[in-house]
Amino acid sequence: MKASSDMLHTFQLAQGGVRGSLVRLEASWEAILAHADYAAGIKAMLGESLVASALFASALKFEGRLSIQLRNAGALNLLFAECTHDGGLRGIARSDGETSDCAVNLSADDARLAITIENQQTDSRYQGLVAVASENLATAFEGYFERSEQLPTRLMLVQREGRCAGIMLQKIADVGGSEQVADDDAWGRVGHLLATLSEAELLDLPVETLLFRLFHEEGVILQPGRALRFECSCSPERVLGMLRSLGREEAMGALGEENQLEITCEFCNRRYRFDSVDITGLFADLPQAPGSPRSQ
Repeated sequence: MKASSDMLHTFQLAQGGVRGSLVRLEASWEAILAHADYAAGIKAMLGESLVASALFASALKFEGRLSIQLRNAGALNLLFAECTHDGGLRGIARSDGETSDCAVNLSADDARLAITIENQQTDSRYQGLVAVASENLATAFEGYFERSEQLPTRLMLVQREGRCAGIMLQKIADVGGSEQVADDDAWGRVGHLLATLSEAELLDLPVETLLFRLFHEEGVILQPGRALRFECSCSPERVLGMLRSLGREEAMGALGEENQLEITCEFCNRRYRFDSVDITGLFADLPQAPGSPRSQ
Protein backbone atom coordinates (compact mmCIF):
# COMPACT_ATOMS: atom_id res chain seq x y z
CA MET A 1 0.00 0.00 0.00
CA LYS A 2 1.49 3.28 -1.12
CA ALA A 3 1.56 6.12 1.40
CA SER A 4 0.13 9.55 0.62
CA SER A 5 2.42 11.72 -1.50
CA ASP A 6 3.68 15.28 -1.00
CA MET A 7 3.86 15.34 2.77
CA LEU A 8 6.33 16.41 5.43
CA HIS A 9 6.36 14.49 8.71
CA THR A 10 8.39 15.54 11.75
CA PHE A 11 9.13 13.32 14.74
CA GLN A 12 11.31 12.90 17.80
CA LEU A 13 13.09 9.90 19.26
CA ALA A 14 12.65 10.65 22.94
CA GLN A 15 15.04 7.98 24.21
CA GLY A 16 17.78 8.91 21.77
CA GLY A 17 17.72 12.71 21.96
CA VAL A 18 17.11 12.90 18.21
CA ARG A 19 14.75 14.91 16.05
CA GLY A 20 13.76 13.77 12.59
CA SER A 21 11.77 14.61 9.49
CA LEU A 22 10.53 12.55 6.56
CA VAL A 23 9.41 13.85 3.17
CA ARG A 24 7.71 12.24 0.19
CA LEU A 25 7.00 13.96 -3.14
CA GLU A 26 5.04 12.85 -6.17
CA ALA A 27 2.58 15.40 -7.61
CA SER A 28 4.88 18.36 -6.95
CA TRP A 29 7.84 16.47 -8.43
CA GLU A 30 5.80 15.66 -11.54
CA ALA A 31 4.86 19.34 -11.87
CA ILE A 32 8.52 20.39 -11.72
CA LEU A 33 9.57 17.77 -14.27
CA ALA A 34 6.81 18.93 -16.63
CA HIS A 35 8.76 22.16 -17.20
CA ALA A 36 12.07 20.62 -18.30
CA ASP A 37 13.64 17.46 -19.72
CA TYR A 38 16.59 16.44 -17.54
CA ALA A 39 19.20 13.74 -18.02
CA ALA A 40 18.86 10.88 -15.53
CA GLY A 41 21.75 11.93 -13.29
CA ILE A 42 20.62 15.56 -13.19
CA LYS A 43 17.02 14.53 -12.48
CA ALA A 44 18.08 12.36 -9.57
CA MET A 45 20.18 15.15 -8.09
CA LEU A 46 17.36 17.70 -8.44
CA GLY A 47 14.78 15.37 -6.88
CA GLU A 48 17.03 14.62 -3.92
CA SER A 49 17.75 18.33 -3.46
CA LEU A 50 14.04 19.21 -3.45
CA VAL A 51 13.43 16.61 -0.76
CA ALA A 52 16.40 17.94 1.22
CA SER A 53 15.10 21.52 1.00
CA ALA A 54 11.79 20.40 2.51
CA LEU A 55 13.56 18.39 5.23
CA PHE A 56 15.71 21.36 6.19
CA ALA A 57 12.85 23.89 5.97
CA SER A 58 10.91 21.83 8.51
CA ALA A 59 12.99 23.57 11.18
CA LEU A 60 12.00 27.11 10.13
CA LYS A 61 10.22 28.98 12.93
CA PHE A 62 9.34 32.06 10.87
CA GLU A 63 7.86 33.06 7.51
CA GLY A 64 10.54 32.65 4.91
CA ARG A 65 12.24 30.18 2.61
CA LEU A 66 15.21 27.85 2.47
CA SER A 67 17.09 27.19 -0.74
CA ILE A 68 19.87 24.85 -1.83
CA GLN A 69 22.34 25.71 -4.57
CA LEU A 70 24.90 23.33 -6.04
CA ARG A 71 27.42 24.63 -8.59
CA ASN A 72 30.13 23.19 -10.82
CA ALA A 73 29.54 19.50 -10.12
CA GLY A 74 30.84 18.01 -13.35
CA ALA A 75 28.26 18.46 -16.11
CA LEU A 76 25.92 20.06 -13.58
CA ASN A 77 26.52 23.80 -13.76
CA LEU A 78 23.80 24.91 -11.38
CA LEU A 79 21.09 23.29 -9.31
CA PHE A 80 18.55 25.28 -7.29
CA ALA A 81 15.90 23.82 -4.97
CA GLU A 82 13.68 25.82 -2.63
CA CYS A 83 11.02 25.23 0.02
CA THR A 84 8.99 27.90 1.80
CA HIS A 85 7.90 27.80 5.43
CA ASP A 86 4.40 26.74 4.33
CA GLY A 87 5.45 23.96 1.97
CA GLY A 88 5.84 25.61 -1.45
CA LEU A 89 8.46 23.86 -3.58
CA ARG A 90 10.26 24.77 -6.78
CA GLY A 91 13.51 23.76 -8.44
CA ILE A 92 15.64 23.92 -11.58
CA ALA A 93 18.93 22.57 -12.91
CA ARG A 94 21.29 23.63 -15.69
CA SER A 95 23.89 21.38 -17.23
CA ASP A 96 26.33 20.87 -20.08
CA GLY A 97 24.84 18.57 -22.66
CA GLU A 98 21.47 16.83 -22.88
CA THR A 99 22.44 13.17 -23.13
CA SER A 100 21.17 10.50 -20.76
CA ASP A 101 24.70 9.83 -19.46
CA CYS A 102 25.27 13.44 -18.44
CA ALA A 103 27.71 12.96 -15.53
CA VAL A 104 27.37 14.69 -12.17
CA ASN A 105 30.60 14.84 -10.17
CA LEU A 106 30.24 15.95 -6.56
CA SER A 107 33.96 15.38 -6.03
CA ALA A 108 34.95 18.04 -8.57
CA ASP A 109 37.50 20.47 -7.15
CA ASP A 110 35.34 23.54 -7.71
CA ALA A 111 31.98 22.00 -6.69
CA ARG A 112 30.28 24.22 -4.12
CA LEU A 113 27.19 23.73 -1.96
CA ALA A 114 25.23 26.59 -0.42
CA ILE A 115 22.20 26.64 1.86
CA THR A 116 20.43 29.99 2.13
CA ILE A 117 17.76 30.95 4.65
CA GLU A 118 15.63 34.06 4.08
CA ASN A 119 13.52 35.48 6.91
CA GLN A 120 10.67 37.50 5.41
CA GLN A 121 9.66 38.91 8.78
CA THR A 122 13.03 40.55 9.47
CA ASP A 123 14.12 40.91 5.82
CA SER A 124 17.35 39.13 6.71
CA ARG A 125 19.36 36.49 4.89
CA TYR A 126 21.87 33.86 6.03
CA GLN A 127 24.01 31.70 3.74
CA GLY A 128 26.38 28.86 4.50
CA LEU A 129 28.84 27.84 1.75
CA VAL A 130 31.15 24.82 1.75
CA ALA A 131 33.11 22.69 -0.69
CA VAL A 132 31.33 19.43 -1.50
CA ALA A 133 34.02 16.73 -1.94
CA SER A 134 31.54 13.86 -1.59
CA GLU A 135 30.36 10.81 -3.50
CA ASN A 136 26.63 11.47 -2.99
CA LEU A 137 24.33 14.29 -2.03
CA ALA A 138 23.26 12.90 1.33
CA THR A 139 26.88 12.67 2.49
CA ALA A 140 27.55 16.17 1.18
CA PHE A 141 24.69 17.57 3.27
CA GLU A 142 25.86 15.64 6.33
CA GLY A 143 29.28 17.23 5.89
CA TYR A 144 27.70 20.65 5.52
CA PHE A 145 25.87 20.40 8.84
CA GLU A 146 28.93 18.98 10.56
CA ARG A 147 31.26 21.76 9.35
CA SER A 148 28.93 24.75 9.17
CA GLU A 149 26.44 24.08 11.95
CA GLN A 150 28.30 21.61 14.21
CA LEU A 151 25.10 19.57 14.10
CA PRO A 152 25.45 15.78 13.74
CA THR A 153 23.10 14.76 10.93
CA ARG A 154 22.19 11.56 9.08
CA LEU A 155 20.31 11.60 5.76
CA MET A 156 18.87 9.18 3.26
CA LEU A 157 17.59 10.54 -0.08
CA VAL A 158 16.05 8.72 -3.04
CA GLN A 159 14.50 9.59 -6.40
CA ARG A 160 13.04 6.96 -8.69
CA GLU A 161 9.93 6.05 -10.69
CA GLY A 162 8.50 9.57 -10.60
CA ARG A 163 8.75 9.88 -6.82
CA CYS A 164 11.21 11.32 -4.31
CA ALA A 165 11.66 10.69 -0.61
CA GLY A 166 14.06 11.43 2.20
CA ILE A 167 14.55 11.06 5.93
CA MET A 168 16.78 13.13 8.20
CA LEU A 169 17.95 12.59 11.78
CA GLN A 170 19.69 15.28 13.85
CA LYS A 171 21.16 15.00 17.31
CA ILE A 172 19.71 17.46 19.82
CA ALA A 173 20.35 18.30 23.46
CA ASP A 174 16.75 18.77 24.56
CA VAL A 175 13.60 16.86 23.77
CA GLY A 176 10.06 18.04 24.40
CA GLY A 177 11.20 21.26 26.07
CA SER A 178 13.15 19.55 28.87
CA GLU A 179 16.84 18.83 29.14
CA GLN A 180 17.25 15.14 28.46
CA VAL A 181 20.67 13.63 27.92
CA ALA A 182 20.56 10.55 25.75
CA ASP A 183 22.68 7.52 26.55
CA ASP A 184 26.17 7.53 25.10
CA ASP A 185 25.34 4.97 22.40
CA ALA A 186 22.07 6.52 21.24
CA TRP A 187 23.33 8.51 18.23
CA GLY A 188 25.36 5.64 16.88
CA ARG A 189 22.50 3.24 17.48
CA VAL A 190 19.88 5.24 15.58
CA GLY A 191 22.38 5.76 12.77
CA HIS A 192 22.85 2.01 12.42
CA LEU A 193 19.07 1.52 12.46
CA LEU A 194 18.65 4.11 9.70
CA ALA A 195 21.23 2.27 7.60
CA THR A 196 18.93 -0.77 7.51
CA LEU A 197 16.18 1.19 5.73
CA SER A 198 15.74 0.31 2.05
CA GLU A 199 14.79 2.75 -0.71
CA ALA A 200 11.56 0.84 -1.34
CA GLU A 201 10.57 1.13 2.32
CA LEU A 202 11.35 4.84 2.37
CA LEU A 203 9.18 5.38 -0.70
CA ASP A 204 6.26 3.07 0.09
CA LEU A 205 5.77 2.13 3.73
CA PRO A 206 3.19 4.10 5.72
CA VAL A 207 5.09 6.58 7.86
CA GLU A 208 3.86 5.17 11.16
CA THR A 209 4.87 1.64 10.11
CA LEU A 210 8.27 2.76 8.88
CA LEU A 211 9.16 4.68 12.04
CA PHE A 212 7.91 1.91 14.33
CA ARG A 213 9.92 -0.74 12.49
CA LEU A 214 13.08 1.34 12.74
CA PHE A 215 12.81 3.07 16.09
CA HIS A 216 10.16 1.35 18.23
CA GLU A 217 12.58 1.18 21.17
CA GLU A 218 13.55 4.87 20.90
CA GLY A 219 10.20 6.40 21.91
CA VAL A 220 8.91 7.76 18.60
CA ILE A 221 6.75 10.90 18.88
CA LEU A 222 5.20 11.64 15.47
CA GLN A 223 3.70 15.06 14.71
CA PRO A 224 0.77 15.60 12.29
CA GLY A 225 1.86 15.67 8.65
CA ARG A 226 2.07 18.90 6.65
CA ALA A 227 1.20 19.13 2.95
CA LEU A 228 3.79 20.10 0.34
CA ARG A 229 3.11 21.42 -3.16
CA PHE A 230 4.72 22.89 -6.26
CA GLU A 231 4.56 26.66 -6.11
CA CYS A 232 6.40 29.28 -8.14
CA SER A 233 6.91 32.70 -6.58
CA CYS A 234 7.23 34.55 -9.88
CA SER A 235 4.93 37.51 -10.54
CA PRO A 236 4.80 40.57 -12.83
CA GLU A 237 6.02 42.69 -9.92
CA ARG A 238 9.06 40.45 -9.28
CA VAL A 239 9.97 40.37 -12.98
CA LEU A 240 9.70 44.14 -13.25
CA GLY A 241 11.83 44.45 -10.13
CA MET A 242 14.49 42.32 -11.82
CA LEU A 243 14.37 44.52 -14.92
CA ARG A 244 14.71 47.65 -12.80
CA SER A 245 17.80 46.17 -11.15
CA LEU A 246 19.41 45.91 -14.60
CA GLY A 247 19.27 49.70 -15.03
CA ARG A 248 17.47 51.89 -17.54
CA GLU A 249 19.84 51.43 -20.47
CA GLU A 250 20.02 47.65 -20.32
CA ALA A 251 16.29 47.23 -19.68
CA MET A 252 15.37 49.46 -22.62
CA GLY A 253 17.95 47.69 -24.76
CA ALA A 254 16.21 44.38 -24.14
CA LEU A 255 13.14 45.58 -26.06
CA GLY A 256 12.88 44.05 -29.52
CA GLU A 257 12.21 45.72 -32.83
CA GLU A 258 8.52 45.87 -32.00
CA ASN A 259 9.22 47.47 -28.61
CA GLN A 260 8.11 44.29 -26.87
CA LEU A 261 9.92 42.18 -24.27
CA GLU A 262 8.92 38.62 -23.34
CA ILE A 263 10.36 36.86 -20.31
CA THR A 264 9.62 33.22 -19.49
CA CYS A 265 9.96 31.95 -15.93
CA GLU A 266 12.34 28.98 -15.92
CA PHE A 267 10.56 27.38 -12.96
CA CYS A 268 6.98 27.32 -14.25
CA ASN A 269 7.18 28.45 -17.93
CA ARG A 270 4.82 31.36 -17.28
CA ARG A 271 5.36 34.14 -19.82
CA TYR A 272 5.45 37.85 -19.03
CA ARG A 273 5.19 40.47 -21.77
CA PHE A 274 6.11 44.13 -21.43
CA ASP A 275 6.28 47.06 -23.83
CA SER A 276 8.27 50.30 -23.89
CA VAL A 277 5.64 52.04 -21.77
CA ASP A 278 6.02 49.42 -19.03
CA ILE A 279 9.82 49.62 -19.07
CA THR A 280 9.89 53.43 -19.17
CA GLY A 281 7.51 53.54 -16.22
CA LEU A 282 9.99 51.51 -14.14
CA PHE A 283 12.38 54.44 -14.14
CA ALA A 284 9.90 57.33 -14.00
CA ASP A 285 11.12 58.29 -10.54
CA LEU A 286 14.75 58.45 -11.64
CA PRO A 287 16.43 61.39 -13.37
CA GLN A 288 16.74 61.09 -17.15
CA ALA A 289 20.29 60.51 -18.31
CA PRO A 290 21.70 63.39 -20.42
CA GLY A 291 21.12 62.83 -24.13
CA SER A 292 18.80 59.87 -23.65
CA PRO A 293 15.51 59.84 -25.63
CA ARG A 294 12.28 60.53 -23.77
CA SER A 295 9.31 58.28 -24.22
CA GLN A 296 6.50 59.57 -26.40
